[in-house]
Amino acid sequence: MRILVLANTPAHVHLYRHAVDRLEDAGHDVLVLTREYACTTDLLDFYGMPYRVYGEHGTDRYSKLKFARELGGQFFTIGREARRFDPDVIFGRGPYAAYAGTLTRTPVVLVLDDEPTAFNHTISRPFANCILSPRVTRRDLGDDHYTFDGFKECAYLHPEVFERDANVREFLGVEPDEQYILVRFNALDAFHDTDLEGFKPHQRRDLVERLSEHATVFVSDEGDEMDFRDLPARPYELHPALIHDAMAEASLLVADTGTMATEAALLGTPAFRYRGTDDREYGEFQELERAGLAEQFDEYAAVRDRSLEILTDDDVPARWQQRRQEYVSDLVNLSDLLVDVAESRGAIDRLSSSTRQTLQRKRPEQAQL
Repeated sequence: MRILVLANTPAHVHLYRHAVDRLEDAGHDVLVLTREYACTTDLLDFYGMPYRVYGEHGTDRYSKLKFARELGGQFFTIGREARRFDPDVIFGRGPYAAYAGTLTRTPVVLVLDDEPTAFNHTISRPFANCILSPRVTRRDLGDDHYTFDGFKECAYLHPEVFERDANVREFLGVEPDEQYILVRFNALDAFHDTDLEGFKPHQRRDLVERLSEHATVFVSDEGDEMDFRDLPARPYELHPALIHDAMAEASLLVADTGTMATEAALLGTPAFRYRGTDDREYGEFQELERAGLAEQFDEYAAVRDRSLEILTDDDVPARWQQRRQEYVSDLVNLSDLLVDVAESRGAIDRLSSSTRQTLQRKRPEQAQL
């Protein structure tokens, strides 16, 4: 079989990397189509995944006009590469995967989450043969929409697939018993982030200064705007493939971005997300809050003060790990599911009965449009 994967962001690389390895080991041909965005191609190189680049996307503040200008050239390259590869099934999300599938007359599998904008869902849904999303996704996307117990991040952070690198503290230059914090500042450059604002510059500085009184602070600044010259913090400079290892060892993650907050929560690290001007609701975060693994804040002072409180509670690490063990162990290993769906060419009725049992058809009463 020939499997085409559209991976547009670092998170997409992690989503598919274990499935790609297993499909290649089984003798299938796999190609990843990607764009130059943040560390996406760095990750593809690190994991040895076969890929071709169809375009690029900068980390400057995004605009609809710039998005429109980029789109035409990217679609042309995706179409050319998809026809050349001639896939049997396509994985992805949004208009890119839908277009590739339509052009090559290939079954399309969309792997979605509770994305805030309806644009990607609306434009790609009519072209999908199968849509997979976490059970907590609020949208009903039709008869071909199936849900699973878990999160997209379970493809690489499920206990069956994630094993932390024991050397990560040495790589970071921290002692075995040294408490450290990861702070993540979002560039907010994606199309769906237009007009959103996370931590303001003075809040970033205040947060780092206050946290540094209790622990070593590492800052991952996606927009590369932070000036560290007189700041009591270190830039996070490890290879991006090690971020989850670093996250698993951290005492706390504070972020104004969604993916890393979800990842930290699933690893049993307290995950605090500052919403800033983002007032949209996400089923994933609501579920993680219910499980006691993540917290969201509308006010800057609240996330700062709660962070300081958690750092002085010696019982927090054991409490969060216990919650993680009780919650995550029952979730679906998404990489297993992706491999099975790929080998069935996106046809749910061809899956084994045991695999079908991990899926539920989305019911209208579950959805919130």
